[in-house]
Amino acid sequence: MPQVKPVPEGMHTLTPHLVCAGAADAIEFYKKAFNATEMGRMPGPDGRLMHAMIRIGDSSLMLVDEMPEWHALGPKSLKGSPVTIHLYVEDVDACVKRAVAAGAKITMPVDDMFWGDRYGKLEDPFGHHWSVATHIRDVSPEEMKQAMQKMGS
Repeated sequence: MPQVKPVPEGMHTLTPHLVCAGAADAIEFYKKAFNATEMGRMPGPDGRLMHAMIRIGDSSLMLVDEMPEWHALGPKSLKGSPVTIHLYVEDVDACVKRAVAAGAKITMPVDDMFWGDRYGKLEDPFGHHWSVATHIRDVSPEEMKQAMQKMGS
């Protein structure tokens, strides 16, 4: 019997799995906002998505429609989310502009940060939080410590 890889080809060991009120609409948003590629979807008998997967850059993201009967609720039904998904991109300014045009809301404007990233935060139309960044310079641990101490002053 051939050995099966415990982590399927093309996957990483950690993959976010988002619950969305309107997962099919979320897929379209992620295509527009983050240049996502749809890898597949499995609609259930009632039309809700039982499973879907997209790729953004080199990473997969799984999605499912809200299913209260299975305790699968999205951020809007839960009145918020404590989770932020971090996305590194080639050009954070262009990505945030594209995401806003697709319907995202800026929750923290893009700016250069002390840790070496150009960084901003968004909330997508489905209530999920995203931090988006482009790494612009390498910062030593000592520089980072000094910058953090200045923040506390």
